[in-house]
Amino acid sequence: MAPLATAAPPRAAVAVDRAAARAFVQEHIAPHADAWDRQGVIPEETLERIGEAGLWAPFLPIDLGGRGLDMVTLGEIHEEVGRGCSSVRSLLTVHTMLSWALNRWGSPDQLEQWAEELAAGRVLGAFCLSEPGAGSDAAGIATTATPHRGGWLLRGTKKWTTNGQRADLFLVFARTESSIVALLVPRATPGVRVTPIHDMLGTRASMLAEIEFDDVVLGPEALLGPSAFAAGMVLTGTLDLGRYSVASGSVGIIQASLDASTAYASERAVGGTLLRDMQLIRAKLSDMVTDVRAARLLCAEAGRLKDAGDPATIMATWVAKYFASTAAAKHAAEAVQIHGANGCSAHYPVARYYRDAKVMEIIEGSTEIQRTTIAGEAFREWTP
Repeated sequence: MAPLATAAPPRAAVAVDRAAARAFVQEHIAPHADAWDRQGVIPEETLERIGEAGLWAPFLPIDLGGRGLDMVTLGEIHEEVGRGCSSVRSLLTVHTMLSWALNRWGSPDQLEQWAEELAAGRVLGAFCLSEPGAGSDAAGIATTATPHRGGWLLRGTKKWTTNGQRADLFLVFARTESSIVALLVPRATPGVRVTPIHDMLGTRASMLAEIEFDDVVLGPEALLGPSAFAAGMVLTGTLDLGRYSVASGSVGIIQASLDASTAYASERAVGGTLLRDMQLIRAKLSDMVTDVRAARLLCAEAGRLKDAGDPATIMATWVAKYFASTAAAKHAAEAVQIHGANGCSAHYPVARYYRDAKVMEIIEGSTEIQRTTIAGEAFREWTP
């Protein structure tokens, strides 16, 4: 008698940690980043591979399709992706922001509809806050959400929306008569129009778009969190997580600049002397080594505070993002300098790091806003 058939053991889940992310980036992202930068798009095949690797929203609970990953490890993953391609990391950032907000404030029905799809990357998300006349300042939002037949009527325009060209689901912040609300808007909803934005300075493959909402009719299920709740909680928390991702990605840019500069200085000679043996070059590299370690530690501290549920994580993330983004801009510029004319060409990735790093000083709170906010914390802590 033939033996009874037995079910095949379940396939082990793919590891999701820094080492796995680094291996994935080295094989599937870094070798293609310059080409994607020139083409202005991330291929669909790569987006699917990111899902297969479990990188889209691994922090979601296991019962919602995620891996239950802690925030420190999430930051490490975003650093590794940022080391390979800031455009891909940008897609992870906005997808993370929407997925995290859904997990934190979504209703059971919203979680059932969207969470597993977001975790797998079958649905990709985007974050819609900035407008033609308003950046990170919620007070400047002109997009309106008007109560309509038990739901909402959405009107307005969002700009600079990362992954707007490709996203399936938008997290949109809009103004009511008395507050700011957060709405989940599927791309296929009638009245949603997407216009690609091309030829940006940096993160050129992050598929930016302008999103118009022309009398978009939404049901009551579109509202994320209670009405009048978004400005104080959903918006603040979501921006904080986006800022954390950008800070981590900036660490990746510093590390990539250091890697490229070390390799180039070890091969390039001037007047018969390798660049690595010149004191001024060594000074630049020593600063890169020091700042990448400092930035990594600041991000890790912000992540630990997030994992602990400590409200101090908000300021820790501001500090991490300020330090890491300005350091990335400084050291990417130094990497170009070390490469000389080669650094200004499309044949070396440091030109891309330089352009991408500048973007990090602007998004998720500009350097000027960060300096004002961090100084405010100093005065709050000061006691005469």
